Amino acid sequence: MATDSRVEELLKRPLYVYHLPQELLASITLRGEDHAVPVEDNAESTQNDSPDEVQEHAIATSTSCALCKVNFVGVQEQREHVRGDHHKYNVKAQLRGNPVLDEAQFTKAVGEFDESISGSESDTEEEEEGDQLTTLLKRQAKISQTVENGGNLTPRSTGKYPLLWFSNPILPPNTSLGVYRALFTTAEQEESRYLAESLKKKQLAPVYPQKGNEAKPSSPSPHIFMCMIGGGHFAAMIVSLAPEVHRKEGGIEERQARVVAHKTFHRYTTRRKQGGSQSANDASKGAAHSAGSSLRRYNEAALEKEIRELLQNWRKMIDEAQFLFVRAAGTTNRRILFGQHDGQVLKQNDPRLRGFPFSTRRATQSELMRCFKELTRVKISHIDEAALAAAKAKEQEAPSKPSTPRPQQKPKLSKEEEAAIMHTMQIQALIRRSKVPALLSYLTKNSITSSFTFHPPDIQQNFRCPTLLHLAANLDSPAVVLALLSKADADPTATNGEGRTPFELAGDRTTRDAFRVARHDLGESKWNWEAAKVPPALSKAEVDSRSQRERKIAEEEESNRRKAELERLRREESEQASLQASKKGGRALGSVEKTAQEKREEEMRGMTPEMRMRLERERRARAAEERIRRMQQNR
Repeated sequence: MATDSRVEELLKRPLYVYHLPQELLASITLRGEDHAVPVEDNAESTQNDSPDEVQEHAIATSTSCALCKVNFVGVQEQREHVRGDHHKYNVKAQLRGNPVLDEAQFTKAVGEFDESISGSESDTEEEEEGDQLTTLLKRQAKISQTVENGGNLTPRSTGKYPLLWFSNPILPPNTSLGVYRALFTTAEQEESRYLAESLKKKQLAPVYPQKGNEAKPSSPSPHIFMCMIGGGHFAAMIVSLAPEVHRKEGGIEERQARVVAHKTFHRYTTRRKQGGSQSANDASKGAAHSAGSSLRRYNEAALEKEIRELLQNWRKMIDEAQFLFVRAAGTTNRRILFGQHDGQVLKQNDPRLRGFPFSTRRATQSELMRCFKELTRVKISHIDEAALAAAKAKEQEAPSKPSTPRPQQKPKLSKEEEAAIMHTMQIQALIRRSKVPALLSYLTKNSITSSFTFHPPDIQQNFRCPTLLHLAANLDSPAVVLALLSKADADPTATNGEGRTPFELAGDRTTRDAFRVARHDLGESKWNWEAAKVPPALSKAEVDSRSQRERKIAEEEESNRRKAELERLRREESEQASLQASKKGGRALGSVEKTAQEKREEEMRGMTPEMRMRLERERRARAAEERIRRMQQNR
């Protein structure tokens, strides 16, 4: 059996579904799917519960949103829900004194709102987000109770949890590993007792970047297709499931996703400040005759043409993909992807078709990459089996208890508790968006210290990330981490409910470097850095120097790869020319001197678009220098 230190080391770094350590795979088994305790749909917010009742229901409410009446299996899904449209709408509705909507009602309310309310990726779009939320709030009285699928092609209320949970004897009894159900085929899910074996078969050997004249693999590696469309935004990606491993300085190996192809489009198709596509508005109210409506109709047709042409160009890769993850909100967008047309690529009845089993934001390349990481990252859950069993037993006993004639009113929150919850929401929002100046200003203005703990402390998110520094590290936000340590005097030795320091929650090297830089700037005497689990100090100059060396090494590797590729192409052309010459009596067809354009095209073969642009800039610079030199000589 593995030692505790080895288990801790295995769970410290993110686990990738398709490349798991052999120690975890050896004895992995599927847990029962009924081990999670569902929360009743009519459960009220835990903020109104008494302290005793909050403690008793902590297990159940830690994976649910009582405001929106939605249950979750993992913390990550709950975190995405809090950032999503549904939760934001209900928070504003509650502040206005309006009734909140459950998931089905909200889905219907959104209707033809093709553009994600919470999809803004810059501050300039916050006003538009607020306008659409206001519009939706005003339309609340017109909402019908008809349930409609809200963009994910697979309904969420299927009665099955989106995650499958696995256990292993080397792990603590309360630790489970979660894998999204969508990564298994329908046949694999039907044979649930063999799911552990299916997971073992999905393991793929890592791919190392090619150097020199190394031969390319004879067959393409397994890959998936992902695309999102909404509000005139379209993003698609073909990504390999085999991880690509890069060796950094010091022999450190870093795993990265290998994107085979990607493309994004954007067209102005959404009616600003009103929501919905132009075609949806025309269908309900008749065709408008404004200049804006004509432009939007043209853009819808152009977007449809561009998307369908792209899918046809990627047909071979899409046909070979293991899964197709698609998010298409609204009738217009689903028609673009799945409507019958010549050369149709995507079909509604494709068994590989999947929806995203979590909330998503605006269709961008970065959002697709975030979704890929979320899909393929193993979730780690620490659940107390005894508490679950007690909660389940209490739930089963509840119907047998005599009902009281009048429900007992729960005590209201104190002003201090309400203020703490309000500050928690504001601070967490600023940290998630990496708003460093605004965060520091908010702390100063409200006289809040960096030791402030989030409220309520019994929910899972605040249990894992109770302080500002824990949350910033968990979100991989190096700028916020460095600011909290250097300017807000945050304590790196504080531990969460799991006994882990903020540094131990950092998921990437950049965030971990922020702790080491702070240790260098603040000095060894400021904190007990050893207790904080922070490695030796590192100056900002050393970090920058290391990054430059790694960048230079990567550029040299790319240059060597390009030269080797050009040499291989020249050798193949020479051999082909010699072969043709021998067939035609010794006359070499390749002896004809190539034009300048042909030479430029030959130089750029095998280059990435970025390398082509760089080469073209260098060529233009050399030409300009030559012209200046000639002008100076002629004077």
